[in-house]
Amino acid sequence: MTDPGTAAVALLEQLVAVDSVNPGLVPGAAGEGRVVEHLRDRLEAAGLVTTVVPAPGLDDRPSLVAMPRGGEDLPTVVLNGHLDTVGVSGMDAPFEARVEGDRLLGRGAADMKGGIAAVVAVAEHLVASGAPVRPVLALVADEEDASLGSQAVVAALRRWGVRPDVCLVAEPTDLALCRSLRGFAVVRVELPGRAAHSSQAELGVNAVTHLGRLLHAVDARADAVRAAGGDLMVTVVSGGSSPFVVPDRASCVVEMRLPPDRGSEEALDEVRALLDPAWGATVELVAHRDGWRLDADGPAADLARRLGGALGTDATFDAPYWMEAPMWQQVCPTLVCGPSGGGLHAVDEWVDLRQVRALARTLGDVLVGWARDAG
Repeated sequence: MTDPGTAAVALLEQLVAVDSVNPGLVPGAAGEGRVVEHLRDRLEAAGLVTTVVPAPGLDDRPSLVAMPRGGEDLPTVVLNGHLDTVGVSGMDAPFEARVEGDRLLGRGAADMKGGIAAVVAVAEHLVASGAPVRPVLALVADEEDASLGSQAVVAALRRWGVRPDVCLVAEPTDLALCRSLRGFAVVRVELPGRAAHSSQAELGVNAVTHLGRLLHAVDARADAVRAAGGDLMVTVVSGGSSPFVVPDRASCVVEMRLPPDRGSEEALDEVRALLDPAWGATVELVAHRDGWRLDADGPAADLARRLGGALGTDATFDAPYWMEAPMWQQVCPTLVCGPSGGGLHAVDEWVDLRQVRALARTLGDVLVGWARDAG
């Protein structure tokens, strides 16, 4: 039987060679279709039943679900990862997997085709060995943008009556167990004014002036938000229409990161508190996701302890960014652990092959022990 670590590294090289840049981030990009086809052929040859799940209203944005035939009475684990990557601007050869010592370089190597390769190798090994655990691969589209893939797959699993006991998200964590991740909220603020010729500015109301005061207020509030474990900043601004005209409109996007014990809707209250009522501003919550914390006990906590013990790591990673664990937590207890490296979203992305091999070689045995005790 093929060593899962060796199989994972070989698959990783193949996956990096397939362009799966998210077209929601880069218009006209390849998307996930080709990488889904590659994995579907492989997994069906390994004896798994596969189903392509399109994103809502987008048939060209597929996710892939694969599971063994039968085994519905066995402990079930979802092995999750995302197939899409960010863009490749500035990269010379983004889809040429280059191995330099224990590093494999290329777009998506760490985020997160290294994790995908590891969990696929684990699922294949579990099925081939007849292990007393039911692996369900949920390899999703669009995590880097709007999470439409996981949204569709979660809904599909519910329709099919698949009730997993636990989910492992193999996002890059340096093989540490993720203890928490922050939520986020994106708030759009529209600031009205009144136009006038700039030679008679007193006849107008300058919306850009109000915007400037809001920018200052956000900066002044940001330190307190950071001290509480979050973050607050303005990331997009717009205002005015032409020279010699007092601006009658301005807008900005305020982004807030929140610790896992705070709901993302609270960002609206934070922003409203910084606005002068006289400005007549309107605010809109345009995107938000709540944070997440690893369960203190139960199936995910038990599996995390077992996996951490086998890998020599612990639940020490508090992610400053968002991942899809909260979406999977709505389905079943969830943990996050995967191989990492460096240069995520940068021109020099790489993954540590030692970590890819370690997860692929360790996770299967851990799952077998967990399943036997759970059964």
